[in-house]
Amino acid sequence: MSETPPSPTPLREAPGPSARSVAGAEGPPPRIILEVRNLKKHYPVTSGVLTQRVVGLIKAVDDVSFVVREGETVGLVGESGCGKTTTARCILQLERPTGGEVLFEGKDLARMGETELRAVRRRIQVIFQDPYGSLNPRMTVGQIVGEPLTVHGLVADRAAALARAEDLLAMVGLSGNLADRYPHELSGGQRQRVGIARALALEPRLIVCDEPVSALDVSIQAQIINLLEDLQERFGLTYLFVAHDLSVVRHISDQVVVMYLGKIMEIADRRALYEGPLHPYTKALLAAVPIPDPTVEATRERTVLKGEVPSPLDPPAGCVFHPRCPIAIAECSQGIPPLREVRPSHWAACIRV
Repeated sequence: MSETPPSPTPLREAPGPSARSVAGAEGPPPRIILEVRNLKKHYPVTSGVLTQRVVGLIKAVDDVSFVVREGETVGLVGESGCGKTTTARCILQLERPTGGEVLFEGKDLARMGETELRAVRRRIQVIFQDPYGSLNPRMTVGQIVGEPLTVHGLVADRAAALARAEDLLAMVGLSGNLADRYPHELSGGQRQRVGIARALALEPRLIVCDEPVSALDVSIQAQIINLLEDLQERFGLTYLFVAHDLSVVRHISDQVVVMYLGKIMEIADRRALYEGPLHPYTKALLAAVPIPDPTVEATRERTVLKGEVPSPLDPPAGCVFHPRCPIAIAECSQGIPPLREVRPSHWAACIRV
């Protein structure tokens, strides 16, 4: 079944400062719902057959800190392998962190046992990247969406779960008649809407969106992004939006966190980051985003990074970006630059800015 409209659905015009940021400027900012402090996730590399010994560590996430405020969307961006998905999985406790804290509503998830986490999981949900692999092919759409309600004992019986699942499907723009279908009978965009409905089932406070549109066609991407924004406004949701597509992040995010090789390079609000990036890595990322105007595209300044991304098994000394940085100096290899506030509410990890 196809849900593609006759013409591509455009992303709605991204407004100026959001209502949330305007309110925050005039009064106290929204409260912090999620705080990540010095998060680390290291995977041991072992050698040997009978007796295995640790010969190294893959530092997938290395000392990452940021906050997510209630009702806002924080975009977590970077190229493949930078650690953004691992960070999201550590926040969800699908991967247990090696170190650091993940404070959700003031409580450290990293120190909770499975029983405590079970109750918290009602308030934190996830939308996975792959709409093909994240749905059980042996379950109908109604069973998939209603399963969280049954698991947490929020409905009396299967009939009540199915009725609620049909309501949730309607919220995400799908017909209740699809509740009897199986995932293979749906298009990619419809499957992702089912994943969104499942995430909404428990009425969460925070939804982690792990590249939710990267596997979809461009026109369907716009539909899903617009849907996420509508749901956020309707239910007061908070999003952590993991992505590598900077144009999508620019549209949906209030705050943007840029990662490279397991570390944070820059944090700023959307407008400040895209109009005046500070870190050379962020500048290179933005320079790679195509511009639809061919005249501007042909004349704009290019930033081409040299070399390849280093291995997280053997990261460079000092600033992890310095081997590829166009403005690096000798001091860049001698110490890890702190993430410091260069401008009001604009942080960068670079000694040259």
